[in-house]
Amino acid sequence: MAAAPPQGDPAPADGSLPESALLGLGDRPFGVYVHVPFCATRCGYCDFNTYTAGELGTSASPASWLAGLRQELDLAARVLGAPPVADTVFVGGGTPSLLGADGLSQVLDAVRSVFGLAPGAEVTTESNPESTSPEFFAGIAEAGYTRVSLGMQSAAQHVLAILDRTHTPGRAVAAAREATAAGIEHVNLDLIYGTPGERPQDLAASLDAVLAAGVDHVSAYSLIVEDGTALARRVRRGELPMPDDDVLADRYEQVDRAMGAAGLHWYEVSNWAASDAARCRHNLGYWLGGDWWGAGPGAHSHVGGVRWWNVKHPARYTSLLAEGSSPAAARERLTEDDQRLERVLLELRLAEGLAVDALTPAGQVEAQYAAGDGLLDPAALTAGRCVLTDRGRLLADAVVRRLT
Repeated sequence: MAAAPPQGDPAPADGSLPESALLGLGDRPFGVYVHVPFCATRCGYCDFNTYTAGELGTSASPASWLAGLRQELDLAARVLGAPPVADTVFVGGGTPSLLGADGLSQVLDAVRSVFGLAPGAEVTTESNPESTSPEFFAGIAEAGYTRVSLGMQSAAQHVLAILDRTHTPGRAVAAAREATAAGIEHVNLDLIYGTPGERPQDLAASLDAVLAAGVDHVSAYSLIVEDGTALARRVRRGELPMPDDDVLADRYEQVDRAMGAAGLHWYEVSNWAASDAARCRHNLGYWLGGDWWGAGPGAHSHVGGVRWWNVKHPARYTSLLAEGSSPAAARERLTEDDQRLERVLLELRLAEGLAVDALTPAGQVEAQYAAGDGLLDPAALTAGRCVLTDRGRLLADAVVRRLT
């Protein structure tokens, strides 16, 4: 998870939740997120909670992390009472594929033993193309994974070099085909656009490669220069230019045109799917205000209007759990106003949009102005929904600010 969570309030050592948070638990979709904090190398643009073997030394290992994960899942069972069945599981990182198929099988077995899996549950793992193989995909398919998200970022070697990505340009496409051949039902490829030095033809080649892979889901994100990263230091020293907003808008439109022409349609500002079934149900749970338990160092959770986040360092995470304590660093109880603001922020980014009555009276007036400015669909607004236009998607953050 990204660096800089809110300060929050102290979290109880036993991890207990207010009774109000547990009301209706299981009536809402429930997901489990597992954070794998290990990476072979650190990408220059990444500010996620990840560690290389050299950074950890002997303080933590995949084995100690897995032991801690099992202890946290046992804690979840005690805190939640009767744990709801998991509709979705998402193993992210970091680089989960470094655990290998056997390690990821153990992760899913641990989740299944506590929560169980609903019929037709979506089970996703992120993977780095370089740490996968046909045997890897066959192994995780047998274990019960139904979806794989591969970090491709670009098909241009010089763009990958700027991002400090170590895989070869063609490896992500090959991995996607291997995943499909192994029986993985849904495969996503991630792209990053707007990297310094990326030309329109570089992005076009990346899009061609993605579509040639035959995946049913694509995520595409503009490059963000995060404070504290190696990329930010290079920009600050003048070695690389800061991504230009107009260029980013042009690149987004280029992505959207290519996706639409290939039959993949946007359902969230940065995500395109070939069908409703191909949409990432786990992420939809986040965007629609569902419940989830986030296990692992730095993972965030949300249950019934209470949000908490774990300590970041794997060694501290495992030591707290070994002592019988919750690994939560802090938590916050969301007020009704907090929840309304988050609903606007997240649901407005979806193709189905946001119900007008979720806005304050002032926000509803502003929505009419936004429709007049070409940012919201007037017909949808008349029908009671705030739906972004194509131009509105380019300015989604600004539209959110206007409506809140």
